[in-house]
Amino acid sequence: MVAQYSAIQTRQLTKVYPGFWKSQQVLALSQLNLQVLQGEIFGLLGPNGSGKTTTIKLLLGLINPTAGDALVMGQRAGDQETRRRIGYLPEESYLYRFLNARQTLDFYARLFNMNRAQRRRAVDYYLDFVGLEPAVRNRRIGTYSKGQTRRVALAQALLNNPDLIIMDEPTSGLDPVGMLEIKGMIGRLKAAGKTVLLSSHQLADVEDVCDRLVILYRGQAELGGALADLLERREVFQLEARAVSPELQEKLIALARGDGAQDIRTGRPRVRLEDLFKRLVDAKRQAEHPQV
Repeated sequence: MVAQYSAIQTRQLTKVYPGFWKSQQVLALSQLNLQVLQGEIFGLLGPNGSGKTTTIKLLLGLINPTAGDALVMGQRAGDQETRRRIGYLPEESYLYRFLNARQTLDFYARLFNMNRAQRRRAVDYYLDFVGLEPAVRNRRIGTYSKGQTRRVALAQALLNNPDLIIMDEPTSGLDPVGMLEIKGMIGRLKAAGKTVLLSSHQLADVEDVCDRLVILYRGQAELGGALADLLERREVFQLEARAVSPELQEKLIALARGDGAQDIRTGRPRVRLEDLFKRLVDAKRQAEHPQV
């Protein structure tokens, strides 16, 4: 069995954005402990504003943490040599609209000091990899669809043959076919031994491709682990009726369980939400359509 090493590791990573007043400071990320293993697809899942993009910016060294630290490929985040081993796909693809796909990728290949022959091979290979039609490769990017632009942006992120690819909302704005194709490319990257970190607010994005994930909410990691384990996990929630009449408590208990169950720790009436909602719906239907 081949040992896996950490491609990304964070310890108590925290980011606070200052406001005009101290009371207006925004806690974007709070004490995030994260480990991404080499060769896996790891997901950051959460709604907008949950801290996903802030995490990515910290890992890329684009912003500095308020507290804690992050290691990427064994080096502190932002290390110049480590950056050469990273590919980054931002949520919005800011490409020069008057260049075509070949010219765009050739420009970025020059930044990696590739010679002409290397640039030609890399540009052709990654345009083929992302499935950009040959007929549109010499057209200006300003005439491309969202899906075509996204493919060029992904090709640009892969141009340096990175060991780690970071993707921020990779399927943003794509139609179902485009989403499926991007997910297929992510699977091919894993098969090639690459490590992929992707963020999304769409559960389907991470469910379809990720090995492990963490769920962020308001800058905090709420839940994480192997995807298979999380999908099998079942939570039982409790609803406590407080400051209501005893008669209403009795009705809620009877409606939910019919047996007057109590919490053994507190002695308070216990109601399973799953049963409560089901019985409420059944009661409503019965009221609307009583049996004759």
